[in-house]
Amino acid sequence: MRKLLFAAAFMALPAFSFAQINITKAHIAAYDQYVEEVRKDWEVPGLAMTIVKDGKVILKKGYGVRELGKPEPVDTMTLFACASTTKAMTVTLLGMLVDEGRLRWNDPVQKFLPELQLYDPYVSREVTIRDLLVHNTGVGGTDYFTGAMQIPVAEMIRRMPLVKPSYSFRDGFVYQNIMYSFAGRIIERITGKTWAEVIRERIFLPLHMDGTAAKRGLAKSANMTRPHFRMEDTIRVIPYGPDSEIGSAGAVWSNAEDIGKWVISMLDSSRYDGGRLLKPGTWTEIFQPQTYFPADEYPTMQLVKPAWRTYALGWYQHDYKGRKLNFHTGSLGGLTAITAQLPEEGLGIFIFGNLDHAEARHVLMYKALDWFALGGDRDWNSEIKALYEDLSVKNARQTIAFESRRQADTKPSLPLDKYAGRYRSALYGEAEVVVKGDALYFNVNNFLRATLPHWEYDSFYGVQEKTWNGKVMARFTLSQDGSVRELVFGGMSFGR
Repeated sequence: MRKLLFAAAFMALPAFSFAQINITKAHIAAYDQYVEEVRKDWEVPGLAMTIVKDGKVILKKGYGVRELGKPEPVDTMTLFACASTTKAMTVTLLGMLVDEGRLRWNDPVQKFLPELQLYDPYVSREVTIRDLLVHNTGVGGTDYFTGAMQIPVAEMIRRMPLVKPSYSFRDGFVYQNIMYSFAGRIIERITGKTWAEVIRERIFLPLHMDGTAAKRGLAKSANMTRPHFRMEDTIRVIPYGPDSEIGSAGAVWSNAEDIGKWVISMLDSSRYDGGRLLKPGTWTEIFQPQTYFPADEYPTMQLVKPAWRTYALGWYQHDYKGRKLNFHTGSLGGLTAITAQLPEEGLGIFIFGNLDHAEARHVLMYKALDWFALGGDRDWNSEIKALYEDLSVKNARQTIAFESRRQADTKPSLPLDKYAGRYRSALYGEAEVVVKGDALYFNVNNFLRATLPHWEYDSFYGVQEKTWNGKVMARFTLSQDGSVRELVFGGMSFGR
């Protein structure tokens, strides 16, 4: 039914007429200059990109520097995080196993991971490999598994029955990383090798992506970018995050030289020199729309105003000027990526960046779609910059409004030392609270830390030790006898 609805929507689109674009050296050079202007306008320290047209790389270049304050430039060999664009690679590995008859998209997950139990036993039994890949399992956001703790995936699986659903099974869309981690574990269970080994053997080696690594710790080159974050209008270098335990969701590091080979292959039904990654039917299935994603998933949808928005297996999709656009973003702390393809036009794009959520990536993507395929002179830079500046202002106003409602004349119900101690949660782990002067020091899983002054009543509020994580609220609730019963830190609840 979903595919039929999609087909009907696609057929109802207005017809567009495109002038033939002559892609000359001068045409490419003009876009190259535009990239550098946009990079500077958004203050992105460094970018790298590859653009493919009709099976050939037409632009492959690095811009800016690897690390702010240091002279080393970004070049085509500089490694960046692919982040969540890794998901399409994990889907491709699963597709290879489909081709070999070792699994089917609609196989129940418990056939391969019987230990995976979700909150609802019915969903545990019914959830399929396809469900893992389209963000519709009913599970809400679970990024606390990597953003608030460091635990192995086996422990994440053990805790999954504690994660309450936020919507009905197959009746919504909440973007997930953890489910792609489980997909990676299925690959490991079937092949008897680690996901990192499999992706190297079955994608990187055949495509000659010699500099690409399954995770940062496996990279052999020192030519690697550093992550950056804007803090109080100053762009600063921040530490690398840990190599994630959920690598199959977003751990790959690559460069402009290598990634073009992946883009060319995936545009050309997964073919490469000497073979193909997938059977044609499996490649086609990957790009079939599976579900709808909400308009607020990407603020840019306010500007693009597509007639339809779908999610395939590891790819977002929407119509753009009468064409089907497949794309996906990737974001890690201080690093960004975006990839896009217009299959009908033979155009593929991959853009890396080293500034947290620098949405110059969307500017450059949509401009490339126009410049190299569909025509038009829309000022994407001005429009997208205004959109995100407006969102930033709104967020700042919301913070100011929240902070203005503080009851400043209150005090804690108890002496500070009564809040000190250890708090535990079967889902969220452990939190320790220590008195530091007239404030409380919070240590969550030896991963998140913050020294917070009193805010109001039994709440404490302030900036986290990792300042790029922003401010956090810690709130205590008391039992009837006046003793501390619960700590809620950043929305995570821990019992005394």
